[in-house]
Amino acid sequence: MADAALRLTTLAEDLLGAPLPVRLRAWDGSEAGPVGGPVLVVRERRALRRLLWKPGELGLARAWVAGEIDVEGDLYEVLDRLAGLIWERGDESRSALETVRDPQLRAAARALLKLGGPFPPPAPPAEEMRRRTGSRHSKHRDKQAISHHYDVGNDFYALVLGPSMVYSCAYWTEDGTLEDAQRDKLDLIARKLRLREGDRLLDVGCGWGSMAIHAAREYGAQVVGVTLSREQAAFARKRIAEEGLTDRIEIRVQDYRDVKDGPYDAISSIGMAEHVGEVRYRKYADTLYALLKPGGRLLNHQISRRPTPDEATYEVDEFIDAYVFPDGELAPMGRTLATLEDAGFEVRDVEAIREHYALTLRRWVANLEARWAEAVRLVSPGRARVWRLYMAASAVSFERNRIGVNQFLAVKTPEGGRSGMALRPRVWNESLPR
Repeated sequence: MADAALRLTTLAEDLLGAPLPVRLRAWDGSEAGPVGGPVLVVRERRALRRLLWKPGELGLARAWVAGEIDVEGDLYEVLDRLAGLIWERGDESRSALETVRDPQLRAAARALLKLGGPFPPPAPPAEEMRRRTGSRHSKHRDKQAISHHYDVGNDFYALVLGPSMVYSCAYWTEDGTLEDAQRDKLDLIARKLRLREGDRLLDVGCGWGSMAIHAAREYGAQVVGVTLSREQAAFARKRIAEEGLTDRIEIRVQDYRDVKDGPYDAISSIGMAEHVGEVRYRKYADTLYALLKPGGRLLNHQISRRPTPDEATYEVDEFIDAYVFPDGELAPMGRTLATLEDAGFEVRDVEAIREHYALTLRRWVANLEARWAEAVRLVSPGRARVWRLYMAASAVSFERNRIGVNQFLAVKTPEGGRSGMALRPRVWNESLPR
């Protein structure tokens, strides 16, 4: 078989109804497609069996994680070209594969069978989360999902995230470093919340303690941080002790639904609501509302997705669900805002910072690639490949406006209507360095 690349390219173009926008190299050394750009490499015939038994994104993801397919050249360029062809084709941004008829699919399956070999499906890579017990977004199952993603080693996260240890969208200036941008993001949130000396702050999904430390050290807040990850909590407590802030910060391994020691002056939720799930989101908003004192503020920093023409047909991304954020769900920005209002909040400001997350993700990918061998040693080759693909693909999705990220500033406005907001509330932007 000396023409595998040409046969694969022809098959893909027949299914997609358009030229394949990247060059393809097969396991037999053959190549086909446009020259002069990045190359999609199919290293093993086994990758085709994965697609045969699990067509679509999950089959491709399994082949990538297993190292059976790879990219030579600019990974972002490959993802960008394929996004325009497959995921965003047509006025309704439907997959081109949705228009393929059954006879075409049967013919494609036969072609893949000839190329890949008539063998049983390979076992999914070990990094995939397959067993989940309990009902979706129960406390038990949420803890499993959080552990899958976050309890992979603090050293690995430090390699990717850098010294700031902040795992959410940074807030960039034109020439700042990643650490500068993460510091500015934390300070932006603190100023939006109008933190003052002695204020009680609840940091929901506190991660490795960066927001808690910034609020206590720079603003004198008394902070409670909650996380479901024991590894995060241990790391955060060590950092807090080194900063001499143990009298101002308490880190708990606790579900936010079990926090009962309100009221708080302010709540920060930074990149945590994506784990809550649509079925629990109103409960999430109600819980945070109840934990605030009258006049208290919530800063909800959350990734969003674009609304679909028919929301009933929305499906969770298979790769992300299996390998990255099990049971994670993204909601359109409008739905988040409406839910916060339904819970009683007065939403006073929404800031969209989509482009900032693309910049952040590209820096994380650069950190990972620069220390690839160490990353592989800390986790596994498959886990490192999961992270490289998910972060690069997410950067492209933010750049193409397939997903966004927003900060919602909401107030538990007391009776009488005195929100405590300044007449010109966006003064927080004016003090950032230019």
